[in-house]
Amino acid sequence: MKIAILGGTGDQGFGLALRFAKNHDIIIGSRKKEKADDAVVELKKILDNNNMEYNDIIGMDNKEASKEGDLIILSLPYEYILSTLKDIKEELNGKIVVSIGVPLATAIGDKPTRVVLPPQGSVAEMVQDYLKNSTVVSAFHNVCSKELVCIGGCVECDILVCGNDVDSNKIVVDLAREIDGVKGIDCGKLELSRYIEQITPLLIGLNIKYKLKGSGIRITGLH
Repeated sequence: MKIAILGGTGDQGFGLALRFAKNHDIIIGSRKKEKADDAVVELKKILDNNNMEYNDIIGMDNKEASKEGDLIILSLPYEYILSTLKDIKEELNGKIVVSIGVPLATAIGDKPTRVVLPPQGSVAEMVQDYLKNSTVVSAFHNVCSKELVCIGGCVECDILVCGNDVDSNKIVVDLAREIDGVKGIDCGKLELSRYIEQITPLLIGLNIKYKLKGSGIRITGLH
């Protein structure tokens, strides 16, 4: 599967690219192809230094990445999501689009432990409302990028997945389970993303309070 990560030059997208490159072709998307190419060089360097095998990794601008990818991950700051989607809407028709965005109040210059909710209730619902011909799945909000880039270790975090299409949810759950230590969990309908997204500022607050490298969340009682 070709996974296009829009905003793959940022911390979260970069970490996911490192984790998924073993089993999938990776396309790093960015507003500027040159920036995406630089990220590809760094990705390959890290993987090579850790003696990790990987599939093809290439850089493209966001529009080309959206066209070429089979599954699209939106790893974009909250405040830039809709403006980015405006230019690539047609390329995303008929595709699974994974929303990992969180409505942190940093978008308006406030604290990262607060949120500014969109009218739809969550970032994922906002994206689905805009991309009516795509299938939006919400996932990867609560996993710390610092944990993702430590590719030699396990990630102590469950990935909570929600969306309105069961088959698409399963694809993303299975993808999450490719990350060592992670349990992907289908939580149900996309509307539940409004609660999952708001776990992130809580975890950020815990990281600050207890000086943690990167706290995560586990759901007990599931096997």
